Amino acid sequence: MKAPSLYSHVDSKNAIYDAMFAQAWSECREVMAAMDARCPPDLRGTLQLYAHTFFDFSVSDLTRFQLMNQRTIPGFVPSSEAYAPAVLVMQGLQDQLDRHGITAQEDIDLYVALVGGLADAQLANDPGGNRWGRLLDRAVDMYLHDLGIDPGPPRTTP
Repeated sequence: MKAPSLYSHVDSKNAIYDAMFAQAWSECREVMAAMDARCPPDLRGTLQLYAHTFFDFSVSDLTRFQLMNQRTIPGFVPSSEAYAPAVLVMQGLQDQLDRHGITAQEDIDLYVALVGGLADAQLANDPGGNRWGRLLDRAVDMYLHDLGIDPGPPRTTP
């Protein structure tokens, strides 16, 4: 397909990015919704499962991760329609945290930053490996400790 004919199907390059952004977050939403159905009842297990699921989704595709989580395309801002699946992913996380009494926005933001930051570090420093992924459970325990919640004895992620 030549570039001029491509634009007969979409309005602009930003429209292509917008569609790709929406598709990426829609795929993420499907993965996270499937994971919601098997969340353990305890907070620690839930946070670990969320962390591993989002991390694994993120590190499986660098370009998709960059589009979803970094501002790498100058001038691109997703439309509200394309952004809606990302909002649903965050709402799913917030609903799980609410169930366990974690409602402060800064506490939610810290969790998101921990998991996203580890995914970013994995992609930047050990693509295809698990150097940063193996730190997820420890990061969840540190997070819980910071919130004043005893994470309990170390255990293996389900």
